[in-house]
Amino acid sequence: MPATIRTAAPADTGAIFALTYELAEFENLTHVFVATEEGLLDALFGARPSIEALVAEDAGRIVGCALFFHNYSSFAGKRGLYLEDIYVQPSQRGSGLGTALLRRLAALAVERQCARFEWTVLDWNKPAIDFYQKLGATVLPDWRVVRVTGEALGQLAASADADVD
Repeated sequence: MPATIRTAAPADTGAIFALTYELAEFENLTHVFVATEEGLLDALFGARPSIEALVAEDAGRIVGCALFFHNYSSFAGKRGLYLEDIYVQPSQRGSGLGTALLRRLAALAVERQCARFEWTVLDWNKPAIDFYQKLGATVLPDWRVVRVTGEALGQLAASADADVD
C-alpha cells in the first residue's frame, strides 16, 4: 500500500510530538524544546485550536508531518498559510513524502484563498533550501526572523502600560 497524506486526528498527537522532537534533534535545538504532548493536543484539537497538521503515513505508521496555521498579510489584505514545521523521517526521505506534504499545503492555501504560503528554513540547511527552491519557493534574502522570548518577553510585557497615559 502506498504512503498517504491525511489530516491529523487526535490519536496522531503522540506520533506528531515524537516527530517534532526528532526535528529538534536534527536541528540541534533540543535545548529549547520544552513542548509537551498535552500542549500539542490542545493546540491541535482543544477548544481554540491554534495549529493544524497533516501526517504522512506509510504501512500504518506516521513517518512525517507538517504543522501549519494561518497568518495575515495587511499588504495583500488576505490571510496566508504559514508552515511552522515539516519533517519526514530520514528513512523516508527521497520517497516523495516531503513534496506531497508541501503540495497538499499549497492546495489548501489555494482552496482557502490565501495570498501566500510561507515558512522559514535554517541558513545551514542547504539540502532543504535546494529542495524548496526546486519546488518553486523563493528564499527571501532581505528578511530576518525577530523573536522575543523568556525573560526579555516578560520585561517587554511588564512595560506594556508604561508608555500609555
